[in-house]
Amino acid sequence: MKISILQTEKFENRHHGYFGDDFKAMLEVVGVKSLEELVEQTIPASIRLKKTLNLPAPLTEAEFLAHFKKIAQKNKIFKSYIGMGYYDTHTPTVILRNILENPAWYTAYTPYQAEIAQGRLEALINFQTMVIDLTGMEIANASLLDEATAAAEAMTMLLAQRKNEKKNATTFFVSKEVFPQTIDVLYTRAEPLNIKIEVGDVSSLDLTRSDLYGVLLQYPDQNGEIHDYTNFIASAKENNVSVAVATDLLALTLIKSPGEMGADVVVGSSQRFGVPMGYGGPHAAFFATKDEYKRNIPGRIIGVSVDAHGNKAYRMALQTREQHIRREKATSNICTAQVLLAVMAGMYAVYHGPKGLKQIAERIFGLTELLKLSLQKAGFEVINQNHFDTLKIKVQNKASIRKEAEKQEVNFRYFADSYIGISLNETTTLADVEQIIAILATAEGKNVILDKNLAENITLALPENLIRKSAYLTHPVFNSYHTEHEMLRYMKQLENKDLSLVHSMISLGSCTMKLNATTEMIPVTWAELGKIHPFAPQEQALGYQEMIDTLSAWLAEITGFDAVSMQPNSGAQGEYAGLMVIRAYHESRGEGHRNVSLIPASAHGTNPASAVMAGMQVVVVKTDEKGNIDVADLKAKAEQHKDNLSCLMVTYPSTHGVFEESIQEICAIIHQYGGQVYMDGANMNAQVGLTSPAAIGADVCHLNLHKTFCIPHGGGGPGMGPICMKAHLAPFMAKHFTLTHHEGNNGAVSAAPFGSASILVISYAYIAMMGAEGLTRATQMAILNANYIKERLKGHYEVLYSGKNGRAAHEMILDCRPFKTFGVEAEDIAKRLMDYGFHAPTLSFPVAGTLMVEPTESESKAELDRFCEAMIAIRNEIREIEQGKYDAKNNVLKNAPHTAPVALADTWSYPYSREKAVYPLPFVKKAKFWPSVSRIDSAYGDRNLVCSCIPVEAYNQETQSVEVGA
Repeated sequence: MKISILQTEKFENRHHGYFGDDFKAMLEVVGVKSLEELVEQTIPASIRLKKTLNLPAPLTEAEFLAHFKKIAQKNKIFKSYIGMGYYDTHTPTVILRNILENPAWYTAYTPYQAEIAQGRLEALINFQTMVIDLTGMEIANASLLDEATAAAEAMTMLLAQRKNEKKNATTFFVSKEVFPQTIDVLYTRAEPLNIKIEVGDVSSLDLTRSDLYGVLLQYPDQNGEIHDYTNFIASAKENNVSVAVATDLLALTLIKSPGEMGADVVVGSSQRFGVPMGYGGPHAAFFATKDEYKRNIPGRIIGVSVDAHGNKAYRMALQTREQHIRREKATSNICTAQVLLAVMAGMYAVYHGPKGLKQIAERIFGLTELLKLSLQKAGFEVINQNHFDTLKIKVQNKASIRKEAEKQEVNFRYFADSYIGISLNETTTLADVEQIIAILATAEGKNVILDKNLAENITLALPENLIRKSAYLTHPVFNSYHTEHEMLRYMKQLENKDLSLVHSMISLGSCTMKLNATTEMIPVTWAELGKIHPFAPQEQALGYQEMIDTLSAWLAEITGFDAVSMQPNSGAQGEYAGLMVIRAYHESRGEGHRNVSLIPASAHGTNPASAVMAGMQVVVVKTDEKGNIDVADLKAKAEQHKDNLSCLMVTYPSTHGVFEESIQEICAIIHQYGGQVYMDGANMNAQVGLTSPAAIGADVCHLNLHKTFCIPHGGGGPGMGPICMKAHLAPFMAKHFTLTHHEGNNGAVSAAPFGSASILVISYAYIAMMGAEGLTRATQMAILNANYIKERLKGHYEVLYSGKNGRAAHEMILDCRPFKTFGVEAEDIAKRLMDYGFHAPTLSFPVAGTLMVEPTESESKAELDRFCEAMIAIRNEIREIEQGKYDAKNNVLKNAPHTAPVALADTWSYPYSREKAVYPLPFVKKAKFWPSVSRIDSAYGDRNLVCSCIPVEAYNQETQSVEVGA
């Protein structure tokens, strides 16, 4: 027998398993002889690509890691004292290994199905409590994208909440000491909403002005100075002016909280709580405010409710998926959070506790004070009266200091004038302070030696009115897990409550819960990526630049477009960035009046919300009885608004799971009337290698790298939403003040120049290891898997929409509305699936009373069959209700999910067996996943909103034993 010594193991085979008898059996069930035949029946011939993608040959996993290590090593790891909201930090290794590097945490989805997400919901409650306590506010959300966009959300929320006396006020004043990246994003977000940004000195601001509705302060400010704003905020309140404060959570362990000063909103980043800088992200921003704004706070809020047996349980509260309900009337287009990073930051606080955090903060303050005193003793002018970690220093020879600093692999902040900034951090040591002093002394020709006596006599030298006296993090969760064993077991306890891709497939339509391969994830935690400051000199980030440029070229090839912007750090942010590109394009042609955005009724809810944020008027286009865009209605509305038509926002294939035959005609109509076509890339997983946004006629699109290109969902974030565009739009992509050579000239949309840059390696790895053929086959397999499920469920569930030849794209909508006749809702099916060990498909979107199923390409036939068997079994359970075997209100679906305490209760009064409840099929017994709570009462939680850790005494009030069926 001959042996092939040239054979290598393809990563593609690990990603989707395109081989063997299972594959042939699936083709037979679907009724085709090949993947190519299925594609011909699914995707219109007019838009299918005529040539293969021009991408490099695929690398094996070992080859990729070696290849990328060489790229990563082109980044230079300097000690970073740049600050500006980004600081080096120690990630506790117990958190690094057991959360950031743990697929049970990073492959979970947003916790819409709360009964199987209690672990990360509790972790997010910890994060919210941490933020509430440290900021001194009353309510906080479960994280936002970055500090700059959080500040922009504060600006728009406060605009919407203006007092009657200020209904015509449109000026938002920003302190000149706010971080520059925040100011840039504020300008971008304000302009389409006709908000006037005014940047200046708050000490000379006239708060009685009738045009003024809000103020943003930085505390401590960008120079490191700490001011007590109590009197300023009180004066603002007297004049009906709201005040938002951007702050530093670690500093707040030592200094008076913004809440105690009277702030209306407090924002910032939790990055320095154990999350690497990562060249800009991802990090969890926070947003805290007063209880009176709880109905207006952007993003997601985790709240406390009760389950069916009265036990405390967590779930997402209030405006969960608000965009899908209110659409263009939504307060924000925020559709995600930074869950994985918020979990890390919250666990950092749990692990260190209030005493540990304060010790870290005191050490940073002490080293900064020592540096300040030493420099002042040597004759340097330090402008700071009061500081936490940052000093602004006047120097004689800034260029010499920079040269000497970079020679010693140190980065400072260099202001435009004769000042430098130095921000210390958790990793800074006494030796580092000595090095900093030596650098400045050498460059300035001074003889400075660290005074050991000073080092031994440092005190918290702050005015009494600035020193924090209020308690924080008093809940037991922050005071119980300070040894590694205790911390490890606590995190594992939470992990075990959550269903993720480590347990079973998650078939969420429009969410693409595909494999997040380990090899793709490994470089994310390399120091070469994690320890780079986003504003470091570009020559120190050549590895990042090579990765970003290469990935951009690959994405341009895949989409058929000419230019790519990596700045948007979520899908919704990508939507907004793409619309702002279109807006700027029209303005450049003297057609700034073009502000009408046509949006199909079936569109993702963030589409209309993003359009409104971009200053557009939303006009809804009908869909026909087959779920397609009503071309006649589209044409009529395009003609009606031809003088003001800005764009069409279209998802392709549609959110109904269909490749619409008329897509090129649709795009041509928009172009005929002077508009541009924005394609929502949520369903790009059905396009790659087979068709493209350019092929259908679009002008710009965003890509969800956390869907199609394998960045994990992280339990609800992070994500990346880069935009790809034709050449005529490229000059209007977002710029950033740190980039000296960049094509775009439009305003920044994110705090960092390349968004959450450190996770781009995941998508880079996926493309590098799959190659052109592998990516194309992945798309084909995604279509095959969807159509296999469609055929398997035939006769049990009606598929609401399909293409011309009866095919689904990569997802399908199961119509559950007929079951209402028997009292069964789609939600009942979703909850019952938990008993079978599955997360539900997307519930009631885009059509109420339905389930949208997307299996992705990376599930085996065996797993697809288990899912189908579960769905068929549930359909038979519905038939039992239909036939009168079980009561419409007391049955296995209505009482689902069934927990272990329910199953083991002394009393069992349900009309079905315990085995039917918890082991409904044989395969369930082999690896049973137990929901940790019974069905949650969301309405109760909204009526009795609690968004912080449950007091310990509340647990004592819970039902100690469970009596079921009573």
